[in-house]
This record gives sequence, structure tokens and C-alpha cells, in this order.
Amino acid sequence: MRRPVALRLSAALGTLALAAATGAVLTAPEATAAVTAGATGYATQNGGTTGGAGGRTVRATTGTAIHQALCGRAAADTPIVIEVEGTINHGNTTKVSGDSCSTAADKIELKQVSNITLVGVGSGAVFDQLGIHIRESSNIIIQNVTVKNVKKSGSPLSNGGDAIGMESDVRNVWVDHTTLEASGGESEGYDGLFDMKDNTQYVTLSYSTLRNSGRGGLIGSSESDVSNGYITFHHNLYENIDSRAPLLRGGTAHMYNNHYLSLNESGINSRAGAKAKVDNNYFEDSKDVLGTFYTDQAGYWQVSGNVYDNVTWSAPGEDTDPAGPDPESNTSVSIPYAYTLDQASCVPDIVRQTAGAGRGLKVSDGSCTPQTPTDPTPEPTGPTDPPEPTPEPTAPGGTNLSLGAGADGSSKASGTSYGNVRDGNLSTYWSPNGTTGSVSVKWGSATTVSTVVVRETTAAAGRIGSWRVLNGDTGTVLTSGSGAGVITFPATSLRKVTFEITGAGGSPQVAELETYAG
Repeated sequence: MRRPVALRLSAALGTLALAAATGAVLTAPEATAAVTAGATGYATQNGGTTGGAGGRTVRATTGTAIHQALCGRAAADTPIVIEVEGTINHGNTTKVSGDSCSTAADKIELKQVSNITLVGVGSGAVFDQLGIHIRESSNIIIQNVTVKNVKKSGSPLSNGGDAIGMESDVRNVWVDHTTLEASGGESEGYDGLFDMKDNTQYVTLSYSTLRNSGRGGLIGSSESDVSNGYITFHHNLYENIDSRAPLLRGGTAHMYNNHYLSLNESGINSRAGAKAKVDNNYFEDSKDVLGTFYTDQAGYWQVSGNVYDNVTWSAPGEDTDPAGPDPESNTSVSIPYAYTLDQASCVPDIVRQTAGAGRGLKVSDGSCTPQTPTDPTPEPTGPTDPPEPTPEPTAPGGTNLSLGAGADGSSKASGTSYGNVRDGNLSTYWSPNGTTGSVSVKWGSATTVSTVVVRETTAAAGRIGSWRVLNGDTGTVLTSGSGAGVITFPATSLRKVTFEITGAGGSPQVAELETYAG
């Protein structure tokens, strides 16, 4: 039975918040909390996660101001660091329109955008009954914020139910030092605290607290939604959660150094072919903390170094396959990034001192002792500062192999041609039918290629978000990343190279897809 939790709403905002309700983006001269040294876990893969690093820094005290900062950029991928202070709620959040954003009035919407950091500063940032939703976006950092009491039903303030939700071709998100909490379960109108659906990949949740909810979070919305994965959870506290800590359908997840306290019905639920690597966690006063539950579609796990303190287990059944009472591995999982484990015995203490918003962004280096970050804080700039121009990609030396080659692709908008991407003319272009699609350059015989240069039209500069470069002969991914420019990869002999756009802020226009041997 879930333990009762009192709903604590914020007090009246007073004169300061009334002034902030105008939605102005403010200059913040005083020192503020800085983003720590860098992403960890799977968020370091696929080109890494840097958020708005290198962009201008602005301060926002309302939801409207957050949206204004997004919409005021030169393009949907122009980097920006948005420092948030105060309480963000439905009363101070409105929809803002612009070419570099797609916002909504009932949530903080990061949709079809990239290169954004949202960080709580000053006396703190609280998103009260207002969720943060990420759609068709990449390279996002969310840090040092509290999101609470977001409802999906039973309230005029409902907006989908997830405290932080990711959906539809999301890549490279780092959520760090956050507090995500509800005041009940589905019957009270709440849904998940941290959900990932419909092709969301390369995500890390670190040093965060998730509490008082029926559902901690899921990876995959159904047994057929198995395109999600490569998720890391480390140094988090799951407290008073009924289930889904998390629910993993397909894909791969790595859970290490988390403290699971009072999981009332089930915990890590690996199913539908999912693989979970579960290292040096501390499970306490909980039930069925690992296994496959509520389905007959099995999942898998590799376990090592965990502590099971007062954990109870159900008997196996038709739709229940608990890993305990003596958990053993039934698969192996290879982890591509470096990490240092704290001993499981000290996890409750180190997580207590580091996890959640407002904890000074403290981390652990594997010594079971909190470490204070020393990164300098970037100086914020005024809202009218002009953005830094995006430099045109510089072609490497040698002959552009695309000239005189063939071209094809997966889809194209009306009035555009595949051949326009290799005609040497920057005024002609290929555009997909929508925001995603692929275009290829091909040769009659094997050709060695190690560099691709993607040039957008001036009118559509910055629209290209996430992408992959494929060996068109085999389908092998040669490299991936975001934004147009010079792309390099190990020299490969092939007859066809494909540039696949997987996310964009509007309809892309590829003026040239140049290829070079070196």
C-alpha cells in the first residue's frame, strides 16, 4: 500500500513573482549554480551531450520567459543556457511563437529543438504542476530543478502526467540533480515521473530523487515500443514508489549506485527482451525489486555487487518472474563508457548527500565521499545580445567526389530533387517530405570516403538536428551527431553513402552533400 503523502503547494509568490509574471528574460549578474563538468553514462555516447554550452546565458523567472528564450534564438539549434529561478506554474506560462521553437501553454515544451541547458539557480527552480516535455529534440541538459505534482487527469491543471517526459526521436538528454515527485498514483491523477517513449535513446538520469508516486517511469509505452534504450541511472534515490523503477521494454539500461527505498509493488521491471545491467545498488524495505512482472514477455538482467536489505519476493507465476530471492544474472551487458562504482554499502549515505535539486551539485568519485564541483559559472548576457554567427563548414582539401556521382534517397518534398545535393549549386536543394528522411550519393564502383560536408541553404540554416551517416551498401552506421557541417569518420570503401536526418527544427534544406576521400 502506498504510504500517504501530504500535498504541499507553494505559497503566494508576492510582489517579486507578480513582476516576473510578465515573462521577461532577465540579466543575472550575481554568481549562480553552474553545470557540472560534463554528462555521464549513455548521454556521453552518440556524440555526447553538451546542452547549451557555448551559447548565451539568460535568466527566466516564468514559464513564458523560458519559452521566449527558446523562441528568441536565431535558429532551433542555436545553443542557449536558460537559468531558471522561482516557481514556474500554469499562471505564468503561456505559448510563445517563433521560427526557432514550438511551445505550448500547459507545459514547458522542448520540441524540435537542440543544444539547450535548463538549470535551476539562485533560491531554486520549482515547476509546480507543470511538466517538462521533450519531443523530437537532441542535446538537452536539465539540471538542479524540482518538478512536482504533475497530473494527467482529475485536475484542470493536467498536462499529460509526466514530470519529465521524452517522446518521438529524442537523442542525448542528461537529467541531473533534479527532484521529481508526486502525491499519489494513477487513481489520484498522477502518471510517471520520468518517461521515455517512441525512439528515445542515449539518456542519463543522475543524482536525482524520485518519490511519492505510483509510477517511477518507463522506457517504452507498450510491448511493441522497443526502439528506446541506452539509458543510464546512477546515484538516484527512488523512495515510496509503487512500481516502474523503471519499467524497461526492449533496449538496454545501466543502473548503478542507486538507493531504492520502499518500492511497494515492484522495482526494475525488465521485459519484452530488455537488458538491464544492475551494479552496486542498495535495495531496502522493498518488494520484487528486479525481474519481469505483469507480462509473459521476458526481459533479462546482469547483476553484481547489490545489497538486498529487507527485500521480499513473490513466487514465480504465469506473468511474474522475480529475480530473487537469490538474484543471478541471465544475460551479459557490455557498457561502452567509463564509470567508477561506489561500494553498495555506502550508497544510501552518498545518495542522501548528493541526490536531488538544491544539493550544491555534489557528486561522488567512487570514494563514498561527496565532491563539490569547481567549474566556474558562466556570466549571463543580456537578452538583446546578437547570437554568434554559425560559421559555414569549410571543405577539406581534395576533390568533391559527389560531383558527377548519382543520388537517391528515401523521400523528398514536392519540387525538390535528389540530384540537387551534388550539383555544386548552393541555390538548389533537396528537402525531405517532413522533417526526417535520407539522401544518398552513389558511385558505379567502390569509392573510399572519410569526410562528408553537409551544407544547408541560407533560408534553412540551423534546421538540421540529429543525423546519422550510413554505409549505404551495408546499412552500417559510420557516425552520428547533430547539426550541419563537416563530418568525419574512418575511411570506408563503399558504393553508396547515406545522410539520414532523424530530427530537425522545421523542414531541412540540404543544398550540397559533398564527399571527400580525406
